[in-house]
Amino acid sequence: MRIMLSAMALLLAGASPSWAQAAPTAAEADAFVAKAEQQLLDFSIYGSRVAWVNQTYITDDTDALIAKVGAEGTEMSVALAKAAAKYDAVPGLSYDTRRKLNLLKLGLVLPAPDRPGAADELSTIATRLNSAYAKGKGTFQGKPTVGNDLEALMRTTRDPALTKEMWESWHAIGAPMKADYARMVAIANEGAKELGFADTGALWRGGYDMDPKAFSAMLDRTWLQVKPLYNALHCYTRGKLNEKYGDAVQPKTGPIRADLLGNMWAQDWSGIYDVVAPKGAGDIGYDVGDLLKAKGYDAVKMVKAGEGFYSSLGFAPLPETFWTRSMFVKPADRDVLCHASAWNIDQKDDVRIKMCIKVNGTDFVTIHHELGHNYYQRAYNKQPYLYLGSANDGFHEAIGDFVALSVTPDYLVKIGLLDTAKVPSADKDIGLLLRQAMEKVPGLPWTLLVDKWRWGVFDGSTPPADYNRTWTDLRRDYMGVVPPGPRGADAFDPGAKAHIPGNTPYARYYLARILQFQFYEAACRQAGWKGPLHRCSFYGNKDVGAKLNAMLEMGASKPWPDALQAFTGTREMDGRAVLAYFAPLQAWLDKENKGQQCRW
Repeated sequence: MRIMLSAMALLLAGASPSWAQAAPTAAEADAFVAKAEQQLLDFSIYGSRVAWVNQTYITDDTDALIAKVGAEGTEMSVALAKAAAKYDAVPGLSYDTRRKLNLLKLGLVLPAPDRPGAADELSTIATRLNSAYAKGKGTFQGKPTVGNDLEALMRTTRDPALTKEMWESWHAIGAPMKADYARMVAIANEGAKELGFADTGALWRGGYDMDPKAFSAMLDRTWLQVKPLYNALHCYTRGKLNEKYGDAVQPKTGPIRADLLGNMWAQDWSGIYDVVAPKGAGDIGYDVGDLLKAKGYDAVKMVKAGEGFYSSLGFAPLPETFWTRSMFVKPADRDVLCHASAWNIDQKDDVRIKMCIKVNGTDFVTIHHELGHNYYQRAYNKQPYLYLGSANDGFHEAIGDFVALSVTPDYLVKIGLLDTAKVPSADKDIGLLLRQAMEKVPGLPWTLLVDKWRWGVFDGSTPPADYNRTWTDLRRDYMGVVPPGPRGADAFDPGAKAHIPGNTPYARYYLARILQFQFYEAACRQAGWKGPLHRCSFYGNKDVGAKLNAMLEMGASKPWPDALQAFTGTREMDGRAVLAYFAPLQAWLDKENKGQQCRW
């Protein structure tokens, strides 16, 4: 099959004698794009089915199958990208043909070089890395424990010896990945250079309808906007951890010990809200996880609630196949990749989610997030294949996140989870905002630094010998967090985060952290909300739903500023909506931190 696909790709590339003898024309470019789209659509359906089976039933056999499919897909995509470049100088191309040619060149994550065996080797390594993560185990009280369970334990464990054990044992799964990762980087860089990019990181940054340098500058600009809020939260949290654990565990000054923050990667601190909650205002009167359990929610009922939010905005119900084909809980009899994800197998209506749902507030929010992907996928499913995507990859992540911001007390009352009498009063707003900030704000520097690390790896400024040292330095510099103990020379802590061995570009999550608040502020404005921004819920507002759907239906057909303007009225990403949402909290934090050394 791989040989036939390669032959077809050569044909599409214009390798026939008649095409090679004359300069290509606009009509030939149109024909090339049409053939490429059909080829990619057919392959994507097959590849998605194999990937689904592999991630929900991990064995040596399914690993072999997905590695083979990955190699075939890489060879095909590289051939099409190189063929697309041959039409760069063709005059008279239509907007759509020009845009689709660019998307073909920029759609690769790991480009293989055009030499025998390269695609197979690259795909085999990528599969091995992903499988190593999925099969990884750490320990809790000396007992082998899977990552999904360790994540839950990190949220509730307050013994620093145990959090250290979990952190160090889980991060140990990365060490065996290091050599494979370095080899993968070398092969992908070779492929990126053949496509005309300096390295794979430059290829990734090229996919945002703007110059890669301007893209990096936009990330830095928005980070500087929101950094004072993060610094204030860090200072306050460090002080509370010092009060709880003492100087020997968490000093009053300097970085925070990463394992004390209630999350394996310190990207979400909401698990330790009980440690930092302010006296009086800190008890907001309810916990979403407790509410779910009290009302008898299980995994499926939680997903039904998420669907209900989108239905209230006017979106059509999910198809029956969603309920029969999704994976909602971890099977007891096999290895699966528990990391939550959303799928559209046939690029039409075979949408699914894959999760190992636990009945808690975090997974309730994650469900709203993953369903955002599915509703986006359905909205643009009438677009041509190369437009079957979001305006930029940050949009895809932001849609569900901005809907999840609407999981407010007002929303919980409307769906019957929270009694009206238990809705927290205005004097609890600091508690509400602090809990939300503990979840959302630490993700800002975290999502920024992950790809900054990878871009350095790809461009060679971070060689393999410095992989872990640079990772640790970036985490200290951007987040003010450090490992609970010294790291060995062979450590590869990045491998303990699914998106690194899984090769998922991460800048999208930073974009989503900014965009979700812009979307939310716009939706609340459209809904006519007059109260504090953080209490707004647009649940049930079909006017907001219609305007949202109009943006989603655009898919990748227009540059992302066009899509942003369609829903928010502005063409510029801006961190000020984040600050507006958390303004009362930041003022309170600044007062609480008065006299503290808020640096690390």
